[in-house]
Amino acid sequence: MHDYSIIKDIVLILLVSIPIIVIFNRIQLPSIVGFLIAGIILGPSVLKIISNPEQIEVMAEIGVILLLFSVGLEVSLKELLDIKKILLIGGGLQVLATILLSSVIIYVIGVPVKQAIFFGMLISLSSTVIILKLLSDKDELDAPHGKFSVAISVFQDLAIVPMFLIVDLLGTSDQVSFGEVSIRLLTAFGAVAIIIFVAKYLSPHILYRLAKLRMKEIFTVGVILLILGTAYFTYSMGLSFALGAFIAGLIFSESEYSHQIIADTLPLRDAFNSLFFVSIGLLLNLSFVVENPLIVIASSLGVVLLKAMIVFLIVIFLKYPVRIAVLVGIGLAQVGEFSFILGEYGFRLNLVPPELFNLLISSTIITMILTPFLFKLAPRIAGKSGKIDQSKSKEKLIEDVQNHVIIAGFGLNGRNLAHVLKETGIKYVIIEMNPDTIKKEKLKGENIIYGDIGNYEVLKSARIDKAKILVIAISDRSTSRRAVKLAKQFNPNLFVIVRTRFMKETNELVMLGADMVIPEEFETSIQIFRQVLEQYHIPLNVIMQQVNLLRGESYKYLRSEEGAEVGFTHIDEILSARLTDTFYLNDDNKFAGKTIGELNLRSKTDATIIAIVRKGTTITTPNAKDTLHAGDTIVITGTHKAVDDAFDLLSGKSA
Repeated sequence: MHDYSIIKDIVLILLVSIPIIVIFNRIQLPSIVGFLIAGIILGPSVLKIISNPEQIEVMAEIGVILLLFSVGLEVSLKELLDIKKILLIGGGLQVLATILLSSVIIYVIGVPVKQAIFFGMLISLSSTVIILKLLSDKDELDAPHGKFSVAISVFQDLAIVPMFLIVDLLGTSDQVSFGEVSIRLLTAFGAVAIIIFVAKYLSPHILYRLAKLRMKEIFTVGVILLILGTAYFTYSMGLSFALGAFIAGLIFSESEYSHQIIADTLPLRDAFNSLFFVSIGLLLNLSFVVENPLIVIASSLGVVLLKAMIVFLIVIFLKYPVRIAVLVGIGLAQVGEFSFILGEYGFRLNLVPPELFNLLISSTIITMILTPFLFKLAPRIAGKSGKIDQSKSKEKLIEDVQNHVIIAGFGLNGRNLAHVLKETGIKYVIIEMNPDTIKKEKLKGENIIYGDIGNYEVLKSARIDKAKILVIAISDRSTSRRAVKLAKQFNPNLFVIVRTRFMKETNELVMLGADMVIPEEFETSIQIFRQVLEQYHIPLNVIMQQVNLLRGESYKYLRSEEGAEVGFTHIDEILSARLTDTFYLNDDNKFAGKTIGELNLRSKTDATIIAIVRKGTTITTPNAKDTLHAGDTIVITGTHKAVDDAFDLLSGKSA
């Protein structure tokens, strides 16, 4: 008989997952905590319901692969290259400093050197899965602290390769040579380079071939094959499954098929993620925690404080604001999932005794459970740290200005706005938090200052009391809210425009004083409906009336269910009425050189040609003998259907 207990275990986990997601969403806590607690309850320490934790771990690994793949899709290779300084310097300093300080502290307590170094490596790793899940849920992956956290997490995942080799040296130092270690390192990182190169140049062709078959099942299966295949290849080269999946996501992010790939993999990712967090909870030995509560609590809190402080100091060293340093430090303060894998490897090499291994597992799970709670508190703690940033802000403007525009954030939107303002001669001041951007733009003569837009002194330095408009074009929601409130206190007459991603954020920003909130999701929908109405030849003034109505008072009609249909009355009357439109004859149009009589437009479509514009001259009331020339603009009148049919005929779409 086959053992189908794994199916029973998965059914139980999914059965528990549904109420957990509902309950934790209602109390506004991440479901991650619930899954961890569910794993503890279902596991061998409490109810002992899950009978195959090893098989669950394998299934959970698929969840990690899919999560890191989807994160790779969102981050993109170009964005990682843009933050390579944070990735290499910030990530490198974090890993080395954490290993060094942790090892020294653990050695002083009385643990042997080899074990102290081993535990230092375990502590240096944070939970990429938890960090990315929390940042993604709060839509803060593109925020400065989100980019910093992602960069350091990626470096930690890369660092797992040399760490495995160091564990080999620590556990079997008499059997492993330096030459062998060097070869394995070169092989592993050479594999990464090969994967990136091959995937970058082959994956577009593969995806194109899959899409060309026009079979949804083939495309979905092919994408999953590419994800798991890349993950397995990196694993066979001594790297982790997750790193391979992340690299695959980075490559696919440059593809025009990335949106469809996300749609296909997202449901699988969410389902398998619950298995991952439950599988971690299964590892906890609750009896060990009960017997050694003070040691477990002290080690957990010690790890959180130590890691948060190290990351905080590194972010400050890289000249970022204290607020960002606090957010990144708190976000990366836990011990990660790869620590379990590395810890089990060291345990098999007899590098760590069972008691210390249980302490590692207990402390890691507790830090993971604490992380979502700390993540919720982080903005408040970071907000209080703003006073320190204020006292440090001594930036000077290149040019003193008044009646100017303040641009917060010099990303794509900020750059485009600055370019237009420069062309029109309107004075502006840029506020940016990336020190490299500040240095580069100041050399170009830009009126730019370093600082956090949510700080009193930074706004003062930007002459906000003399400004006319403030444009907040950043991806940090909490900073945007604080900036709007401060700016209006400073200058009540200031016109404040805020870019945000989701409609749900609009109400609060308007209540804080924003004059115009531009949510990306509804700007997209407005552009869609505008294009649709244009295709039906709705007059431009009517279309713009609808657009202005929807945008008015920060999308009041879209935010209010009662007024959602107000702007769209009488469209049916417009569609039934006659209209006038124009059609341009290209050089290759088959009707160029033919007479109006030969075209016979009225009898074929019920539309009438009432004028021809040729080289700036208008020919009114043309007759059947008038010839149409390439370059002519034909003025056509008729009902909406008649004009549509005429356009199809003239375009060659109908006979």
